[in-house]
Amino acid sequence: MIVLFGLLLAGLPISLALTAVGVLGTAMIIGWEPSLSLLGQTFFDNSRSYSLSILPLFLMMGNFVVQSGVARDLYEAAYAWLRHRRGGLAVATIIACGGFSSVCGSSLATASTMAKISMPSMRRFGYPDGLSTASIAAGGTLGILIPPSVILMFYGLMTQQDIGKLFIAGILPGLIGICLYVLAVRMSMAFGRIELPVEPKLPLKERIAALKSVSGALALFLFVMGGIYLGVFTPTESAGMGAAGAFLLVVIRGRMKLDEALATLYDTAKTTAMMNFILFGALTFANYVNLSGMTTDMQAILTGFGDHPLGVILMITLIYLVLGCVLEGLSMITLTVPIFYPIVAQYGFDLVWFGIYVVIVTEVSYITPPMGLNAFVLRSVVKDVSLSTIFRGLSMFLVVDVARLALILLFPSIVLLLPSLM
Repeated sequence: MIVLFGLLLAGLPISLALTAVGVLGTAMIIGWEPSLSLLGQTFFDNSRSYSLSILPLFLMMGNFVVQSGVARDLYEAAYAWLRHRRGGLAVATIIACGGFSSVCGSSLATASTMAKISMPSMRRFGYPDGLSTASIAAGGTLGILIPPSVILMFYGLMTQQDIGKLFIAGILPGLIGICLYVLAVRMSMAFGRIELPVEPKLPLKERIAALKSVSGALALFLFVMGGIYLGVFTPTESAGMGAAGAFLLVVIRGRMKLDEALATLYDTAKTTAMMNFILFGALTFANYVNLSGMTTDMQAILTGFGDHPLGVILMITLIYLVLGCVLEGLSMITLTVPIFYPIVAQYGFDLVWFGIYVVIVTEVSYITPPMGLNAFVLRSVVKDVSLSTIFRGLSMFLVVDVARLALILLFPSIVLLLPSLM
């Protein structure tokens, strides 16, 4: 692990670092020839895996949704219903982030897109930069939990869990996250004594009309997730349906331009290749973990702090929160899941529940200083706001995130209810 962290700190891409350590470690145990043979088998067998086709299809779906311009419509529809409430713009931003992430699946894309849309409006109405940027950065984290989620796909592929159940399991925690973030906005206003203007309440007819522009995105989400939940098609088939539906959404909304469509396909191919190499590197590293007995050693270390299952989970949570200060989410998942999931399974925890729990902890890392990735995304879009301002604004959002983690830990049925009804 020390060598792996050293390679990452030296700037080596996570995929190459995982592969290098996996091959080197395996070679030290079974020799170079078997190690290289295992490497080739891992890359070759997994590259032909049918289940892996879910990645490019859902990525294509998210990219086409971005191209369709639905993000702005989601924001405007949310604001139409909330403009007469104090802090309505910030709350509308969080709800729009949740809606956009449900068809996009990427926290970074959600934060970047919503920053360009909502930040000018919040500044125009006098919202403090700390509250504005924090609402966008925190709302953007929902992109890795509300399905379809790239990180949940990675977790499912690495642990051989049903991706459909993981997607459905993320719905209730995602909705709870939106509600708690709305509460965080109210807390920020109360503790910061922030007075914000409100606008007159729109007539019901106009508010309903505002929803028409987002009906396509809502229908796409219900179609994809409903098909998985009802068993009409598999997660991989739903990804294909979602990609086709997102393409039709672009056409229907009159946003189909050849250069943008080609850029969307190119970005999908590039991101797919990158993620495949990360996944194959993680699986190579997992082979080394299994051969080395690292899982047993880690279990001995964790149980040294108490053999109670809840204590083990709390120690794992602490490790994730510390790692979140220096690593981004996908790196954390690929580094730690091969080590932790056998331990968690041995203690009797449901691996679908653990997947959602890990993703929520990873969400926290996206807004935790000093390496909160969503904060850096906001900083790159809104260049005149300092990172310290963004992180100060995020303090209340971190408080409610800890509360959500406690809820999920104490009441696992929140996660497992919907999957149990599939």
